[in-house]
Amino acid sequence: MADLASGSVWSVPGISERRRDLIEVVLGYAAILIVIWTPNPAQRVLYWLACALIVTFVALRRQNLESLGLVGRNLLRSLWIIGAALVLGAMSIWVAGRLHTLHSLHGQAPIFSHIWGYLVWSFMQQFLLQIFFLSRLLRLTSPAKAVAITATLFAVAHIPSPILAAATLVWGFCACQLYLKYRNLYVLGLAHGILGICFAVTVPDHFHHHMRVGIGYLNYHPHATHHGHS
Repeated sequence: MADLASGSVWSVPGISERRRDLIEVVLGYAAILIVIWTPNPAQRVLYWLACALIVTFVALRRQNLESLGLVGRNLLRSLWIIGAALVLGAMSIWVAGRLHTLHSLHGQAPIFSHIWGYLVWSFMQQFLLQIFFLSRLLRLTSPAKAVAITATLFAVAHIPSPILAAATLVWGFCACQLYLKYRNLYVLGLAHGILGICFAVTVPDHFHHHMRVGIGYLNYHPHATHHGHS
């Protein structure tokens, strides 16, 4: 944990390290919420601006890749996480089949393209969750509080979808704990993708609105396509 909470940090005269962390968390989260609640086509532009802002904040920290969980550290020790995700996913598909709620993924893209796209998106969410928010909150408060706050921020970003907010609160808490133990973002990203895809095809669309959040959730129509994915 010490590796994550320390490191070479960019310097701004007159601004303390703790204040800088707090400012980055507030600005980063505000940018995410603005994107989520802005309709297209402006949403697409704001999305890339928010990405650029967060990547800039992370890059300026100049932390080594190992401390960020980007070098495959503890890969073998953490593979059980992927196994657990596969088991949970298989169980959910079996139950959905029995309950007749199993359905295809939303959209016209080929299934492999859809799955690949969601896996990339899952990794991006874990990057935000652990590398951006958790690392800064660890420097602002205790590990237990940092994990709880990070998971809560993750869940709130999925409002107004109650089922996604609840699911991401649980996953956010578990993912942060696992990240602190194994420091491997790739395993968590893959596990997130597996669970998310299984969630999308087993829970009826009218509950999660094609996995939409923010304004996309509110503008949901069963036979229309909107942006604002979970």
